[in-house]
Amino acid sequence: MSNEILSPAEMAEADQLTISAGPRDGSGLMRNAGGAVAAVVLAHFPAARRVHVLCGPGNNGGDGYVVARILRDSAVDVLLWASGSPKAGSDAALAASECRVRPRPLSEFAADKGSILVDALYGAGLSKPLSGDAARAVEVATELNLPVVAVDLPSGVSGESGQILGRAFRARITVTFARKKPGHLLLPGRGMCGELVLADIGISDDIVAQLEPLTFENLPPLWLENFPVPAVDAHKYRRGHVGVFSGGPSATGAARLSALAAARSGAGAVTVLSPANAVQVNAAHLTSIMLKKADSIADVQEFIDDRRPSAFVLGPGFGVGEKTRDFALGVLANGERQDGRVDGLVLDADGISSFRDTPKVLFEAARRLNAPALVLTPHEGEFARLFADIAGAKNLSKLAKARSAAERGAIVVYKGADTVIAATDGRAAINSNGAPWLATAGSGDVLSGVIAGLLAQGMPAFEAACAAVWIHAEAGSRFGPGLIAEDLPLALVPVLHELAENRNGMTAE
Repeated sequence: MSNEILSPAEMAEADQLTISAGPRDGSGLMRNAGGAVAAVVLAHFPAARRVHVLCGPGNNGGDGYVVARILRDSAVDVLLWASGSPKAGSDAALAASECRVRPRPLSEFAADKGSILVDALYGAGLSKPLSGDAARAVEVATELNLPVVAVDLPSGVSGESGQILGRAFRARITVTFARKKPGHLLLPGRGMCGELVLADIGISDDIVAQLEPLTFENLPPLWLENFPVPAVDAHKYRRGHVGVFSGGPSATGAARLSALAAARSGAGAVTVLSPANAVQVNAAHLTSIMLKKADSIADVQEFIDDRRPSAFVLGPGFGVGEKTRDFALGVLANGERQDGRVDGLVLDADGISSFRDTPKVLFEAARRLNAPALVLTPHEGEFARLFADIAGAKNLSKLAKARSAAERGAIVVYKGADTVIAATDGRAAINSNGAPWLATAGSGDVLSGVIAGLLAQGMPAFEAACAAVWIHAEAGSRFGPGLIAEDLPLALVPVLHELAENRNGMTAE
């Protein structure tokens, strides 16, 4: 699987494992990396008047010395600017000794419009703010609007978190090696990378597998083998039944969006559970979606006993308070019955906010033996309400925050343009196909419905959440400008068609 994401530390370990396994040594990997970057420069900027290569003192700088040597040998006008000297005896020092381009001090860096800049200063391993000569080089490149090709990651962007450390280069192209790093996908780093080129430098899939990575880019190969495709003899209840809780008479739309999304995503039956005073409002808008009164936890239990739903959505438009907490805890208490089980509860919006003062109660219920999977879908504000201690930890990346939150007993879908999905077992996925068109009221309600629909069809909770996030984003991206939440359920259809075809293709093989 090539959608693993490696942290800077894991990437360093992959380098060492590759060197130990042979036949390549560190210099060989460096030559391959520099060669990959040089090839990108030559292919994308064949008419460049001059290329400035900025080299740091470490391995990233070593890659830069290889780039400068290859470009010079290709008759390109190259100027090399160095920040310090490589450590004696290092692979970077060897690369520098093989480069015939005389290094100039970075403190004197100057460039003209029309030239190209190769950033080989620090890459993904930077852990402190860019300062001094390096920060000034960023200013020069920005002022002249120089096209930047970054080696591994634009210097100034944290490979671990995607945060900008002081100043950072904004790259036109970033060439990274073996696997992507979190900083390539997490914001704001993702916006600094430009086009991302993943180069093979000789680190094999077997080496990556030895690391047992737990972070992935959220792409279909991560979950497609679990994507539900109904059997030829399927009936509606075999395809799963979703219950969606509705708010009062003036707040019913969110639940209907979730319900329709659950149905579109493949659930065979969907029921809106409505307070009595909103039944007529909901009935006026529902056709294929069923409707049932649910004013009390006793009504909910009766529905569970009679109709055997597999998954629930609670929160969209429901209201914040004791009733929301009671319904959530009631569903979580129905993990196993003689005639079936509730597989999952998707808690969103008001459902999350209702536990802001009592989060321990929620997670204790979620961790009970045979409890349904709990999937939380907070945006930034809701995450801070439920996980105030984690949200306030400035030293943690969004990825680390989502992971830490999930450890408490839930699948956490930490929403945003760089949504992170984290599981209780440490796995996490970073979504990369988000679209700005999804920033519209009701979009999150649709996402909750898709997650519940996939859960109801038997998809494992982490995979269901990952799949739903990707499908939701893909549908929004394809629809484009003018998207409103009501468009999304129908926009899911072509995406679902393609996934079903691909899944059937996997089965046929």
